[in-house]
Amino acid sequence: MNYRIRMRNLREDHDLTQKEAGAIINKSQQGYSHIEEGRAELKIDDLIKLCRFYKVSADYFIGLAEK
Repeated sequence: MNYRIRMRNLREDHDLTQKEAGAIINKSQQGYSHIEEGRAELKIDDLIKLCRFYKVSADYFIGLAEK
């Protein structure tokens, strides 16, 4: 699974807007949207923040593991 899909699914599962999820990684709604849509790359530091927030492993987040 593409990490962008998992990123969106996790956000939606937690009932967060892109603006709220962006605040977790210190990005604007537009900046976060660009990552989800593939116009920008997710930085490792931001991946770590999101994994900690959602309480999932990086392997799960990037699609190498199923939980």
